Amino acid sequence: MLHLSDVHATVGAPLYGAVDGIRRMHAASDYARAAGVTPEAIVISGDLIERRNEGAYPALREALLELEAAWGVPVLTVLGNHDDRDAARILPGHAVPDGPVPDAAVPDAALPDEALPDTVVPDAATPRTAVPRAVHVGEWRFVLLDSSPGQLGAEQLAWLDAELAQPFGSGSIVVMHHPPLGSPLPMLARAGLVDAADFLDTVEGTDVRMILSGHFHHPLAATMRGVHVSVGPALAYHQVMDAEPGTVSGFDRSMFSLVHLTPDGVSASSVAVEHPSPLFTLSPSPADPLSPRTVRSS
Repeated sequence: MLHLSDVHATVGAPLYGAVDGIRRMHAASDYARAAGVTPEAIVISGDLIERRNEGAYPALREALLELEAAWGVPVLTVLGNHDDRDAARILPGHAVPDGPVPDAAVPDAALPDEALPDTVVPDAATPRTAVPRAVHVGEWRFVLLDSSPGQLGAEQLAWLDAELAQPFGSGSIVVMHHPPLGSPLPMLARAGLVDAADFLDTVEGTDVRMILSGHFHHPLAATMRGVHVSVGPALAYHQVMDAEPGTVSGFDRSMFSLVHLTPDGVSASSVAVEHPSPLFTLSPSPADPLSPRTVRSS
């Protein structure tokens, strides 16, 4: 599958004067097609828009439908902390069903430091609902969760527990924006899922094979309670990993992940949509693919 994350689509001007999230989403798709990738699903793990750019959702909706039509595979999305639940209802899969699942407000003290750009405190006076859902793609079950307020909440976790009570096919893949652990970057060390311990209690011992998330704007791989966690890089920008103490900084790099699911295991490979010219190219002999390779410098 293609795992995209952190699109940060905007209305009008590009983000930071340089980032057109929807265009980068199409660029990642074009890259994958040119590389001969044949995904069976496309997953986008949140922060579909930049905060306060709700007007970008209609264009984003059209782009998602175009991707689905072009590839002929499901395009599955979840919301991140920059997203607006109410405005996002126009996106495929985000309409409120009968009997929506509410989540609890996040206590201010439980949230990461308010100086972080990716932190948002939900307004308790605003009625909001999470819409978790499960989608079957072949022998795999994709469990799509809403961590947009920074946590899942007791009722969404109860829904997850009930959903995972019955194993499915080759297993389940959980998709949510916030990873169930912190980043190695000091300023993002507490920016993971607030109720990660409760979430991990819920998935431990189930058929969950992999957890896909985003939020950090840098790739990260971990194993939590025996489950592989893949934090995908961002389409919008990449973290400066040696930023000055007390700061968060990003540079212009658009990336996504290629995720492979097999009965024997799972893997995720980070891919830059654009890259410099290669230093060299190795070419096997057409007459004998096993012969010594020739090298072309670039």
